[in-house]
Amino acid sequence: MGTWDFGPFDNDSAADWCGDLQDTEPSRRVAMIRETLSEVLHEGEYLDSDEGAAAVAAAAVIASQLPGGSPLTSAYAPDFLTGGGSLEIPADLPALALRALDRVAGDDSEWRDLWEDSLPKALTALRPVREVLEEAAA
Repeated sequence: MGTWDFGPFDNDSAADWCGDLQDTEPSRRVAMIRETLSEVLHEGEYLDSDEGAAAVAAAAVIASQLPGGSPLTSAYAPDFLTGGGSLEIPADLPALALRALDRVAGDDSEWRDLWEDSLPKALTALRPVREVLEEAAA
């Protein structure tokens, strides 16, 4: 996985996932986000970094569409969202995203292992996403 910064879209796996979301039929985008988050929760004992990075990107997309969420500005985020588009986020997705982020940052996660030396910085970068999701899930 090529990674160039701590943001949720700043790695090859997340950027590829965002491209796939961009290319997905608009009526299927929320389903794709749900599937990405669910995969992380149903993955075997050790979570692969590609799935983890995709779940982080999916959680950031959800957070961007919620009250208090920051608009996406990354060049690697889905173009339809950086261009002013939006998604209707079902009420259950923020809680699902939080569970997925917990799995990604938890033990037995390659994403966590890859960030081992800089884990506090990686988790700090996710804090704004988590805060918006927590507010929406409450």
